[in-house]
Amino acid sequence: MAMATDHPRSAVVRAWLAEGRAKGIAEGKAEGKAEGKAEGKAEGKAEGEAKAVLLILEARDIPLPDEARARILACTDLDTLESWVRKAATAKSADELFL
Repeated sequence: MAMATDHPRSAVVRAWLAEGRAKGIAEGKAEGKAEGKAEGKAEGKAEGEAKAVLLILEARDIPLPDEARARILACTDLDTLESWVRKAATAKSADELFL
């Protein structure tokens, strides 16, 4: 008596499963790569905005306490950072950024 795995259709099923598994792995890798790329871009933009805030304050000779510097560098919210860039252009102190 032939076993179920000896049936000709079993080879076809195994091939389909292998193909599906390979396709799933490839799609997962592509999705992960795209997500990583998007995260990297967002982090890069945030770092650039934070650096802009620091450079503007430095160019204007505005003293920057360590706590304020750390807060600026730790921020990842682009809207907040863009707001700080605008405020840095006219602020009389670093504290004014956070109002």
